[in-house]
Amino acid sequence: MKIDERGPSHIGIILDGNRRWAKARGLNPTEGHKAGAEAVKKIINYAYECDLKYLTLYAFSTENWKRDASEVTLLMKLLEKFTDELLTGKEKKEIKIKVYGDISALNKKIQNNIIKLEEKTKDNNKMVLGICLNYGGRDELLIATKNIVEDVLNGKLNKEDITKDVISSYLYTGEIPDPDLIIRTSNEYRLSNFLTWQSTYSELYFPQDVMWPDFDEYQFDKAIEEYIKRNRRFGGN
Repeated sequence: MKIDERGPSHIGIILDGNRRWAKARGLNPTEGHKAGAEAVKKIINYAYECDLKYLTLYAFSTENWKRDASEVTLLMKLLEKFTDELLTGKEKKEIKIKVYGDISALNKKIQNNIIKLEEKTKDNNKMVLGICLNYGGRDELLIATKNIVEDVLNGKLNKEDITKDVISSYLYTGEIPDPDLIIRTSNEYRLSNFLTWQSTYSELYFPQDVMWPDFDEYQFDKAIEEYIKRNRRFGGN
């Protein structure tokens, strides 16, 4: 499906349900995360082909560190492999990659891959792919607030000039528009600290009985079709 002016320009997705997908099939959670990683690649490619302008994926939250150490280690290995593939890939897609979150907690290989990816793709302009890693919406707001206070104290910003747009500009996502549509898989009906400020007027879509590894092109199209049916009033008539 090609996305026209009726469709969303920015879609955020909370990737949820890898472990439940594996459990339902009698598989090790490792297999669920591997299947989830393949679904990520599939949806990135499809979103690009659909002419989506912005795609933001919630890949690893600040709370995910609480999981078993073995699972966190696996997720980091998959992330390292994923960023390696992005760096060495021969595809000529015009995708600009941005990573949102505190990457200092990630291993040095992943940090270096992220820095190289952002530099390598900085001039690409067909689609912006945002990947939220070690990300939390409240943490993002806390960091933005501290930076605003620092700039006020240093005379770079006047207190009277602080507006909602100024606050938005201090967020990780300051250079892109807020998400029009947020999708969450796995029958969970909450945002779980994802784009807390930015999602105020986002349309929310929860596909029924779909775990992330099963979220495919058909499910992506269904979400867009549902979005088009809705009347976004932003508090007005």
